[in-house]
Amino acid sequence: MLIRENMELLERTYLSPFATLSENSRGRDRQEPQCDIRPVFQRDRDRILHCKSFRRLKHKTQVFLTPRGDHYRTRLTHTLEVSQNARTIAKALRLNEDLVEAIALGHDLGHTPFGHAGEYMLNSIYEGGFKHNEQSVRIVEILEKNGKGLNLTWEVRDGILNHQTRLMPSTMEGKIVRLSDKIAYINHDIDDAIRGRVLSEEDIPAEYREVLGNTTRKRLDTLIHNIITNSLGKNDICMSEDVEQAMKGLRKFMFEHVYRNPMAKGEEERAKDLLNRLFYYYNKHIDHLPGQYLDMLEQGEERERVVCDYIAGMTDRYAIAKFEEYFMPKAWQIN
Repeated sequence: MLIRENMELLERTYLSPFATLSENSRGRDRQEPQCDIRPVFQRDRDRILHCKSFRRLKHKTQVFLTPRGDHYRTRLTHTLEVSQNARTIAKALRLNEDLVEAIALGHDLGHTPFGHAGEYMLNSIYEGGFKHNEQSVRIVEILEKNGKGLNLTWEVRDGILNHQTRLMPSTMEGKIVRLSDKIAYINHDIDDAIRGRVLSEEDIPAEYREVLGNTTRKRLDTLIHNIITNSLGKNDICMSEDVEQAMKGLRKFMFEHVYRNPMAKGEEERAKDLLNRLFYYYNKHIDHLPGQYLDMLEQGEERERVVCDYIAGMTDRYAIAKFEEYFMPKAWQIN
């Protein structure tokens, strides 16, 4: 018996009746031979981990633009914290850890440079609209591997697409990542905001601290335990009403005091202007795009769509470097 088949047997034997079994996947858009060692979701996890878009996350903003300090979160460390939270919950509920990890590692691949500021800018200037969750799916289906995509399973792509608050994934594992994303960013953004002296622990309303805890560690512990306790034996991922309402209230508090705080977001307007000018520059000088993107144009892709793809894939520092190259005056010299 192949190693993969043994692992699929273990899934059938051990995982919850509500788990998504690897052998029951709805499959890939392009059929391909099975791996003799890894079930399909583990294979997807590995493909995401090794792709270029994943590596670029280390130089993309989470909340604070180009902070001076080594300990602020980036889009990559956020992704890893989401994965850790999600795997803890999945393991306790005997759901498919490989599927959870693949969704978690891929959920933010489509984020722009400069965090949500970049997303809002591209969404406002591109007529087709821009949403990072949809871009994440576009990356794994089309843009990675020079236009071949990663050919991931349907379940992983569904979880990536539907990880936002207004959406709902089709699998239990996707629902875990959807909640784990919020748990991660609310708590680590509080930690970063305290580090950056944007707020203090005492600024957090007492009504939320009384329910969730007075430290980041305690709040994470409360939220993760609450999800596990309230989801055991159910075909859903849920929380108790008091904890859920406290988390929603804390999220609203963060939007009011951190995510829209001029002190924390003071450089966002410059970042938006930078991306705006790059967008119109590349539309006017389309030949400055790399060959992969020019090939997409020849294959019939819309010009502005391709420019969006290129800009969205940039890291913060690469976007700044390109802006300086095109728009900053150079020192005059005699050749």
